[in-house]
Amino acid sequence: MINEVEWEIKKGFVPDMRVPGRFFLSEKLCETLEEGALNQLANVATLPGIIKNSLAMPDIHWGYGFPIGGVAAFDMDEGVISPGGVGFDINCGVRLIKTPLDVSEIGKIKRLITELFHTVPTGVGTKAEKKFSSGELDEIMLGGAGWVVGEGYGTKEDLIRCESNGCMKEAGTEHISTKARQRGMPQCGTLGSGNHFLEIQTVKEIMDEEAASAFGVSKDDVCIMIHCGSRGLGHQVCTDHLKSIEAATKKYKIKIPDGQLACAPVKSPEGRAYYEAMAASANYAWANRQLITHMVREIFTKIYKVEYEELKLVYDVSHNVAKYEEHVVDGIKKTVCVHRKGATRAFGPNCHDIPSDIANIGQPVLIPGSMGTSSYLLKGTMTAMEKTFGSTCHGSGRIYSRSKAKKDLSGLKIKEDLEKRGIYVKATSNNVIAEEAPVAYKSSSEVVNVVHRAGLSLEVARLEPLGVIKG
Repeated sequence: MINEVEWEIKKGFVPDMRVPGRFFLSEKLCETLEEGALNQLANVATLPGIIKNSLAMPDIHWGYGFPIGGVAAFDMDEGVISPGGVGFDINCGVRLIKTPLDVSEIGKIKRLITELFHTVPTGVGTKAEKKFSSGELDEIMLGGAGWVVGEGYGTKEDLIRCESNGCMKEAGTEHISTKARQRGMPQCGTLGSGNHFLEIQTVKEIMDEEAASAFGVSKDDVCIMIHCGSRGLGHQVCTDHLKSIEAATKKYKIKIPDGQLACAPVKSPEGRAYYEAMAASANYAWANRQLITHMVREIFTKIYKVEYEELKLVYDVSHNVAKYEEHVVDGIKKTVCVHRKGATRAFGPNCHDIPSDIANIGQPVLIPGSMGTSSYLLKGTMTAMEKTFGSTCHGSGRIYSRSKAKKDLSGLKIKEDLEKRGIYVKATSNNVIAEEAPVAYKSSSEVVNVVHRAGLSLEVARLEPLGVIKG
């Protein structure tokens, strides 16, 4: 234990660790820590070229290869890239949109949620109203949110408030399979299933007036939070490249303690092919969230007679991606490959890739709750730059598996209980509501409290749900 919220796993916890493991957790959250997730954190520390520490955020839980909540940076020459450090839902991310409405003006939330539910395609295998052609899909994968904004689905200001301006320039489509394309063409502009959601929220509390003002939010504002990713395209890209990466692990004689940590040297042909395809999937995800934003704006203009441009994007952050980034390592600025799996960027003031009008504040950070709990807007810090390669947590972190939640909980009762609290929930089935019950997750407030105390991101505002659409 380094301090009350920072812990270390020393080298030797598992054989061949190259660096220590570090994780951030309060004593209260220790009871949610899975032994398997801790072993995964240590296993990541055995990978070639890993820099400083294998890291995990307070929403840590067991995942594929890397723990969810895991962060690791690798040297560009000696290090590796691993699909297990990104996840299957490439660039699953969160965006927050501020409306011009005060909570007193929202009226009956049921009508709004119903309209949105029937407008935004939701659930497993759903298809968008517009099916993009193969050529248009290429444009999406190369241009990201910028391409769909150019087609009339948003504003130029949206791109400024997206991480990486909604596009990874390293994207390439050469290594995107036919199957991935077939899955991607009908799904851009769909919410998906699982823990993906669209939530109407109100700003309940402001903790940092200066930052909140800079980010454009005030107490009692009505906001929309969207959480989704790259849908079937990203999942298929991960599945496809795992095969070539597994072969590369053997080809380059990389010793790994777990087959799910399959990896390839960053600059190898296999590593570059995965990175380009992953970046293309990330661009697809930004385009997906942008199209959903467009639909949301149209519903608000229809119901509340507000102007389209009055619904302003606060920020859009990713939490399943690997990126080439510049960081200071042992006093020297160098480019490294940072994996964030179930972890979010939290770049500090005046760092690169922060909109110029808020650069002195730091990057906006979005930490969603779980249907009936608080979500948070925070700001990035220089402490995060020093300790975690500019990273923080991405959400609450599961403590119940989906199967256990469905078995033990009643979706109907959860829905009724939430309605008594004034939160209207609409989902494709009651089973979905059971899977995503608030009790199936760690406390979002406690998780955020940990990263705030650790200085990885600092609280700006707390938002409470009014209505929720679950996939």
